[in-house]
Amino acid sequence: MSKILAAITAVGGYVPETKLTNFDLEKMVDTNDEWIRTRTGIEERRILKEPGKGSSDMAVPAIQEILKKRNLQATDIDCIICATVTPDMVFPATANIIADKLGAANAWGFDLSAACSGFLFALTTGTSFIESGRYKKVIVVGVDKMSAIIDYTDRATCIIFGDGAGAVLLEPTTEELGIRDSILRSDGSGSKYLHMKAGGSLKPASVETVLAKEHFAYQEGQAVFKFAVKGMADVSAEIMERNNLSAADVAWLVPHQANLRIIDATANRMGLDKEKVMINIQRYGNTTAATIPLCLWEWESCLHKGDNIILSAFGGGFTWGAIWLKWAY
Repeated sequence: MSKILAAITAVGGYVPETKLTNFDLEKMVDTNDEWIRTRTGIEERRILKEPGKGSSDMAVPAIQEILKKRNLQATDIDCIICATVTPDMVFPATANIIADKLGAANAWGFDLSAACSGFLFALTTGTSFIESGRYKKVIVVGVDKMSAIIDYTDRATCIIFGDGAGAVLLEPTTEELGIRDSILRSDGSGSKYLHMKAGGSLKPASVETVLAKEHFAYQEGQAVFKFAVKGMADVSAEIMERNNLSAADVAWLVPHQANLRIIDATANRMGLDKEKVMINIQRYGNTTAATIPLCLWEWESCLHKGDNIILSAFGGGFTWGAIWLKWAY
C-alpha cells in the first residue's frame, strides 16, 4: 500500500486595501524612505483599518478563495489550523471564529503561536494529520494584524510590519509529491530580543502596562537580525543537504519576508540565483505568519507539478525552520 503524503492542492490570500507607504511613515516618525528601503527592502505595507475587524476577517476571504478554486463547501473542511500572534481575542481560538464565519460546521481547529515561523510549524502539524489517514482536508492559514500591536511612534518596529492572510489546503496523495521533509527549531533564550512585555499571565493588563506601552511588539533589531541571518541560512542549507538537493534541483525558495538582506543571505547560502527567490516584501512588509503563504498565492501561476520548493522562516521566540515540498499541481 502506498504511503499517504500531504500535498498542497490550493492556495488563497488576502491583503487589506489601505496602503501605508514609507512616505506616510516619514510624517509619523523620524525616518525616511531611503533609510527604510536600503535596510529592509520595504516600500509599503497593507493595514486593516476598518473598525471592528480582526485577523479572522482576513483569514476568511483567503480560505473562501481556496474553496472556490477547489469547488468545495465549507462543510467539507475537517480541520483549520490558524498560525497567528494576533488572535481576535485571547480565547476562543481564532480558528474557531474563522470556522463559524465560513460555516465550516464539521471542522475542529486551533491556533498555533510561533511568530514568523508559525506557518511552517502549522503546515508540519497539518501534514501529520493528513499522513495519519484520519483527515482528508486540512486548512492551514497564516494571518496577522500586526498593526494592532505596533507602536507607530517606535521607528524600530513600525517600518517593518503589515497585515495580511495566506492559506493552503492540504489533501492526501499517494504520488511522490507534497510535504517531504521539515526541520523545525526553537530557542526560548532569544525571547528577550523580540516579545510583547505585557498582556499575558506573567504581566496582566493594567493601567500601568498600557501607559508604559507594554502591549506593543518590542524588538532589538540588531540582535534579531544576527540570529535570523544565521538561523534561516543554516536550516535552509541543512534541509537541502539532508535530501541531496543541489541548487539546480530547487525551483523556488519561499523565504519569510522579514528583511531583504536576510533573504539574500539565505539564497546565497543555498547557492540560488535571485530569479528563484520569491520576494514581495516591498509591497507587503512583514506580515508575520502570512508571508510564506502570500508568496505561494502570488506565484501560484509560476509553480509546476513536481517543482522542488524550500520554505524557510525565522521568528520571535526564537523560532525557525525549513520545509521541502514537491508542488502537487
